[in-house]
Amino acid sequence: MTDSMTDGILADTARRLLADRVTPDVLRLADEGHWPAELWAAVEEMGLPLALVPEEAGGFGLGMVEALGLVRIAGSFAAPLPLADSMLAAWLLAGAGLEVPAGPLTAAPPKAAGSDAPSLTRDGDGWRLSGTARRVPWGRDAAAVVLVAEQNGRSHLVRLDAGEWRVAEAGRNIAGEPRDDLRFDLALPAGRVAPAPTGLDADSLHAMGATLRSLAMAGAVERVLDLTVQYAGERVQFGRPLGKFQAVQQNLAVLAGQAAAAGAAADGAAEAFAELAAGGARPLPTGPLPIAAAKMRCGEAAGIACSIAHQMHGAIGFTHEHVLHHLTRRLWSWRDEYGNDASWARQLGQAAAAAGADGLWPLVTAA
Repeated sequence: MTDSMTDGILADTARRLLADRVTPDVLRLADEGHWPAELWAAVEEMGLPLALVPEEAGGFGLGMVEALGLVRIAGSFAAPLPLADSMLAAWLLAGAGLEVPAGPLTAAPPKAAGSDAPSLTRDGDGWRLSGTARRVPWGRDAAAVVLVAEQNGRSHLVRLDAGEWRVAEAGRNIAGEPRDDLRFDLALPAGRVAPAPTGLDADSLHAMGATLRSLAMAGAVERVLDLTVQYAGERVQFGRPLGKFQAVQQNLAVLAGQAAAAGAAADGAAEAFAELAAGGARPLPTGPLPIAAAKMRCGEAAGIACSIAHQMHGAIGFTHEHVLHHLTRRLWSWRDEYGNDASWARQLGQAAAAAGADGLWPLVTAA
C-alpha cells in the first residue's frame, strides 16, 4: 500500500467518523459548555491527535501536509474539540523528546495579549515556571498544555499537566470554544522542560497556529458553500428554486470563488508549515509569506462567506437545529486567532516594501 493510499484512507475514515459523531446534539451540548467526551474518545481511539507525530514516537508517520489535511476536515464539520491544538501540542512534545500524554492537549498561543508572560528559571536540577498563559484553547479541558518560554536567550518547550495551573479567567470565543487564561507558579522536574528544536520559537509557533486556523477556516468555508448551494436548490420562492434566480447565482459564484481561494491559500500554508517545522528560513518576522497570505486570505473569505450564506439562508441559518451558525461562528472566531487579517496584511506589506521594486516580483512568485 502506498503512502498516498494510506493518507487517503485515513482522511476518508476521519470524514466518516466526524459525519457520524458530530451530531446536532453534540454541537448543542458543546455550546452549553459540555465536553464531548464520547466524540473525543472516538477521535483519540483512531489516533488522530498523533497524526503529526513521527512513527518512531508513536504516531502515524504521515507526511506533514497530508496530516494537516485532518484539520481541514475537522473544520468542515465544526468539530467541537481541540483536534488541531492537540496535533500541534503532540508534535511539539515529540520533537523536543518530551513524553506525549493521553487526552486532549493544547498549545498556549505565544503572542496572546498580556504582560505576565511565562517566566522560566533554573531551580536546582529542575525548573521554576511562573506567569500566565492567555486565551489558551480548551485550557480547562486539557490533559496537558505546551508552552514556549525563554531562558538565557533560548526557547524551551514546557509541558504542564492538568492540576498544575488554575483558570484565572474562563473565557470563550464567539463559537463558544473555551479560551482560558491559565496561571501557574510551580517547580518542574527536568523531564518536563526541553530546549526547543532548532528554529522553533514564539514567532514560528505563532505562524504554525495561524496555519492551523487557516486550514480549519478553509474546511468550514467549503462546507458553508455546500450547505448554501444545497439550500438554494431546495428552497422554493415565487414558484421556483432560489438557485434559479440570477442574483442568487451570482452570489453563489462569489461564494465558490472564496472557497477556492481559501483552499488554495491554506494548501500553501500547509506546505510552508512543513518547511518551517523542518527548520526552514522565515522571510517574515512571524512566519513564511504563504502563511501570512493564507491567514489573511482565509480570514477575508470567512467574512464574505458568512455574509452570503446567512443572506441566502435567512432566519433558519441562525436556529439551533441548523448547522450553519456553528460553522460561521467558528469562522468569525478563527479569523481573529493567531493574528487577524490586519496584522498579517501588515506583515505582507512590510515584506513587499522591504523587497523594493526589483524584489517584489521574485517575492510574489517565490510564494
